[in-house]
Amino acid sequence: MKFELPKLPYELNKLEPVISAKTFEFHYGKHHQAYVNNLNNLVPGTPFENASLETIIKEADGGIFNNAAQIWNHTFYFLSFSPNGGGEPKGKLAALIIREFDSFDLFKEKFTKAAATLFGSGWVWLVLNKDGKLEITQENNAGCPLKHGLKPLLTIDVWEHAYYLDYQNRRPDYISAFWNIIDWNVIEGRV
Repeated sequence: MKFELPKLPYELNKLEPVISAKTFEFHYGKHHQAYVNNLNNLVPGTPFENASLETIIKEADGGIFNNAAQIWNHTFYFLSFSPNGGGEPKGKLAALIIREFDSFDLFKEKFTKAAATLFGSGWVWLVLNKDGKLEITQENNAGCPLKHGLKPLLTIDVWEHAYYLDYQNRRPDYISAFWNIIDWNVIEGRV
């Protein structure tokens, strides 16, 4: 199976000023593309040659896992945004957030803190666990909740390449701006 860089549902400049076209050129056009290229070079002749990304993430390790997970994580991340994003979730997701975190503001505070305090590079996720409860998890490097049997709903990429061109070392500013581009309709559809 040949993996490809997914098409985005918006133009590269449409999330400015939260994420600039220049950041997209590097983050999506170079980093994300590199994971696709690397995986396409790694899987021939392995048991994962014809496997889906999800199967690779659940069963592989090392370089094959890292590149597959980074393709999946980045695709999930980029497809969570809209130029008309922001606000708060509605429907079932809103009810789950209130059940688990008491309010959207408390959820946002806990998610923001998890993203700000993840040491080094990685991802912070809002997931549904096997009991149908929401959790916020931190994953280092290419970590992906699929590996642990969790259902991802929302993620933030806290690798420096996600924000350094726009925010330099100001990760908290990037996290604060992130909330303005989330497409809650997409996230609701994942519940």
